[in-house]
Amino acid sequence: MKKQRSFHIPFFTSHPVLRKVLLGIFVWQIIILINHHRKLNTNFHLSYSDSNYKILGLNLPKDLSFAEEKVPQNNFQIKENLEKEFIENKSWKSTSQLLFNKSQKWFPIIERILKDEKVPDDFKYIAMIESHLSNIVSPMGAAGFWQLMPNTARNYGLIVDENIDERFDVEKSTRAACKHFKDGYKVFKNWTLSAAAYNVGIGSVKKSISTQEKTDYYNLTLNKETASFIYRILAFKTLLSNPEHFGFSHKKTSKFSFPKYNIIKIDSSVYDLNHFAKTLNTNLITLKTFNPWLINDKVINNDRKTIEFKVPKNKNIDISVYFIDLYPPNKSNTNKIDTIITTKEESTENIK
Repeated sequence: MKKQRSFHIPFFTSHPVLRKVLLGIFVWQIIILINHHRKLNTNFHLSYSDSNYKILGLNLPKDLSFAEEKVPQNNFQIKENLEKEFIENKSWKSTSQLLFNKSQKWFPIIERILKDEKVPDDFKYIAMIESHLSNIVSPMGAAGFWQLMPNTARNYGLIVDENIDERFDVEKSTRAACKHFKDGYKVFKNWTLSAAAYNVGIGSVKKSISTQEKTDYYNLTLNKETASFIYRILAFKTLLSNPEHFGFSHKKTSKFSFPKYNIIKIDSSVYDLNHFAKTLNTNLITLKTFNPWLINDKVINNDRKTIEFKVPKNKNIDISVYFIDLYPPNKSNTNKIDTIITTKEESTENIK
């Protein structure tokens, strides 16, 4: 006969009183876990983070969409990809106020143009993720709020030469970007794919759709950057449109409204922008702040095309809050005006 093994039962598990206590603790823990799970599934429940801003639970809103195109629901991978964008951006909480302020400065201008061009409002977040709403220049040569390459900019009607680079003009570059978005939509009939194509190219997305036989961005296998592009847009949209959801108390203000200006038209060359600015009752820094497409101290216009210069109506304004975005420290073409704190003009006479 096979000898049966005997097991020793510890005292605390065999003692009836302690057994009841342990069972009660176990049940109590189960109840806590169930309640916690219910809270995580609510639409708007504040997130939690430790003192180092390490994200412990984002609890992102449900019913997310881009350009009114719904993000697939009940997909763990999609939610994980979205949360990953927050987690990998370690400065998301400490810089949220800065991003919120920048959005108040520049989104009104971009929103107006998107509406005029009949492009969904959500596309404004592409400028946020491309440049953080700054006129930066990438190592590859992409420039401006929308990070347009020189040839792409020229194809969409912008001037990019040794004297003028309209990629740095927020309004003109936004209209150029809109043309790209609409070209993508003509091909895909889908705004989400159009946004992805802005990152990797219309031809590349078409090839992926053809080879993979899938027409949904969320099911396509794309390169690492493009695969996270829409999720990054959604992350910024969620953060900036629902700051209170993440425990922030950002308040909108009108103090960042871009100053009103007059337009001066010329059809000749300008060989000394500093002197030209004085004739307009302003100075070179102010002139370049309102016309950041000026990349030299002169404009050669042999074809006698009509060139428009913006000049502020109020000559006694502080432009530093705009200058820092239009001429950030790493912009390569700041020339002689690399630093500025405040510029104010004594004259308040308007240019007619």
